[in-house]
Amino acid sequence: MAVPAARADTRVADRGFFGHPRGLSTLFFTEMWERFSFYGMRGLLILFLTAPLAAGGMGFDAATAGAVYGTYTAMVYMTNLPGGWIADRLLGQRRAVLVGGILIACGHFSMAFPAIVTFYLGLVLIVLGTGLLKPNISVIVGQLYGLKDHRRDAGFSIFYMGINLGAFLAPLVTGFLAQDPRFRTWLSGHGFNPAHSWHWGFGAAGIGMTLGLVQYMLGASKLGDAGLHPVEPSSPKAGAALRRRSTLILGAGALIIAAISAGMTTGVLPITARHIADASGYLLLAVTVIFFGWLFFAGSWTPQERKRLYVIGVFFLAAALFWSVFEQAGSTLNLFADRSTKLEVFGWHFQSSYFQSLNSLFIIALAPMFGWLWIKLGRHEPASPVKFSLGLIGVGVGFAIVVPAARMAGTGVQVSAFWLTATYLIHTCAELCLSPVGLSAMTKLAPARIVSLMMGVWFLGASVGNYIGGRLAGLYESMPLPNLLGTVSAFAAVAGVLMLAFSRPLTRLMGEVK
Repeated sequence: MAVPAARADTRVADRGFFGHPRGLSTLFFTEMWERFSFYGMRGLLILFLTAPLAAGGMGFDAATAGAVYGTYTAMVYMTNLPGGWIADRLLGQRRAVLVGGILIACGHFSMAFPAIVTFYLGLVLIVLGTGLLKPNISVIVGQLYGLKDHRRDAGFSIFYMGINLGAFLAPLVTGFLAQDPRFRTWLSGHGFNPAHSWHWGFGAAGIGMTLGLVQYMLGASKLGDAGLHPVEPSSPKAGAALRRRSTLILGAGALIIAAISAGMTTGVLPITARHIADASGYLLLAVTVIFFGWLFFAGSWTPQERKRLYVIGVFFLAAALFWSVFEQAGSTLNLFADRSTKLEVFGWHFQSSYFQSLNSLFIIALAPMFGWLWIKLGRHEPASPVKFSLGLIGVGVGFAIVVPAARMAGTGVQVSAFWLTATYLIHTCAELCLSPVGLSAMTKLAPARIVSLMMGVWFLGASVGNYIGGRLAGLYESMPLPNLLGTVSAFAAVAGVLMLAFSRPLTRLMGEVK
């Protein structure tokens, strides 16, 4: 849909938030609290799954815990695809963000209760809610700017800072509540079961999302009409038919999920978490193949749009591989921190989940430097494919650093915290080369009529990567750790070198999009 000139002029003139549209402040803090809730729970998840029953955990082995963790994180991102479609066709991005936030908050509060039923119900609600919120809030950010507004990339970088501010604070809060002996002593002294401290951490994540919802509603007026309405159907009759079909599909999906969840928790269905994880992998593969088959062979695209879609496909593969390595921060590296790392620095004792804050801390410190660097380079700034290749090489190098530490840990030594710190520092630099660039590129490369759907494709790449990363983490106890880390490192680095070799043809396919 063409943007009226008056609206375009208004967007350019709006500089009320550090030179950016005022609506960016609303989205900044909404996403900050949503990421607080997500990373607060994620930092505890695999530790809770592998903790003994006597310590309040689930008592899973690493293989089962990795399968559950990978499936959950994969589904969180895969549902971004239908979430984008629902926003485009039914709700509009603004309402999709609101409904998604409500579901996320309910999911975290469900996990605050120490029961298997409420635990799995909470995971399902968070998956569904994130699918609605995550892609659409990014689309609204893009709609605050004109297509050629030079502030767009910087705006996404500021938005990315909000993500990482929430992600930095969350593990410190939820990790203290879940793991710190002092808090468990407090619980015991006040008549609470100290083994339930994990659920206090999960509940804190729900409070964070609730704060984000309150802030989102109070700041809605700053957003203007960005994301307010879905795409207009071709006719009122077509719109009514679309709503009926969508309601039927969504209702059937909700009933199926509820039936499976009830069957698992009551023992009526002989389905285990591993069965669900395996089925999710096949589903993820089918969704990816079917979607890209439709995208490349069934869509009606102009020649320029088709070229850009090819680039999106390459970015998807690169992102999937990148996240399969990077997102093991919450699984493989989290287990390494908990089991093999000395949790003390300069006499200060801390919890293993605190390592999950390092990546965000480094991003907050380094993102302005990277933003300054891209601007300083001017016309010599690397193209998006080059930045992607640097991200892949960097994430591979970061994993390679942990290999010597894993060898030392294999002898029973608790290694220094500085090994993981160095890995997270390099991973952060790699992420800054790829993630904000990918978010911005998707909003510019995607055809306007499916922009939310294509943002869902970006997160589908993260879904594939998270699933692979979770299953790799399941090898933690069955494969020599140095071999696991070294293999993962090599795959990422080689892929980065290959993408660098093909960066010029990819840049030409992007056309005017830089």
